Amino acid sequence: MEKLSSNDSRTIQTKLVLPPDTNHMGTIFGGTILAYIDEIAAISAMKHSKMVVVTASIDTVNFLSSAKVGDILTLEAFVISTGRTSMEVYVKVECENLKMRSRTLTTTSILTMVAIDDDGAPSEVPGVIPQTEEEKELFEDAKKRRERRLQMNK
Repeated sequence: MEKLSSNDSRTIQTKLVLPPDTNHMGTIFGGTILAYIDEIAAISAMKHSKMVVVTASIDTVNFLSSAKVGDILTLEAFVISTGRTSMEVYVKVECENLKMRSRTLTTTSILTMVAIDDDGAPSEVPGVIPQTEEEKELFEDAKKRRERRLQMNK
């Protein structure tokens, strides 16, 4: 099976933080961010595999800073490594405050998605060719992450 560039799966979404998305402190709920991350990771994996996917795991989520009502979130996702039927997807979320003219990294995450066929069985996916230095570093660390997941599942 051919390999695809990480750019083939790159997906970018923009969201506005609204009052229903926030807690009593006026910052966005972590669960809302997780829902956004899961959705964009699935879209990225579907673009890579050209198949329906399911979430197998959320390996890491790092909440680095918060977002408030009126902030603009930019989510970026791309496939960073693949197994036979699985794809690791890296997602980063940045927050932009227009008044302050500032942009900060709020969240990073790595998820594992599995491609499934029409019968619901796991299906083979193409490999990935990392493009940027960031993607190459994430690709190189994929084996360690996979081993950690396998250890946790024992």
